[in-house]
Amino acid sequence: MHEEFVKEKKLIEKTEEELDVELIKCIIKTKQDLRDSNKNYEFAEGDLIDYYLYQIKANQSKLNYLLKKAKKNGVMIDMIKEIEIRKKQYNEEIEAG
Repeated sequence: MHEEFVKEKKLIEKTEEELDVELIKCIIKTKQDLRDSNKNYEFAEGDLIDYYLYQIKANQSKLNYLLKKAKKNGVMIDMIKEIEIRKKQYNEEIEAG
């Protein structure tokens, strides 16, 4: 049997600033996911109540983890930087179509 060889892609290391921006993007997304889960829970019926409670707990745990990681790495998440990143994400999504 012949094995197929896959060309390895060279990994590009990210700068500290790029890692910080990526972490902040994850925090913003998780905050939005938590808000969405809370809104969905308000209108849930039957078995969906347990589902959204699980999502809320999972998103809250993830957010707590990301915030601890940001604090440990010395990342300061202020409103201006968060707004700038949201604006950049929005523009990238529009360009991507």
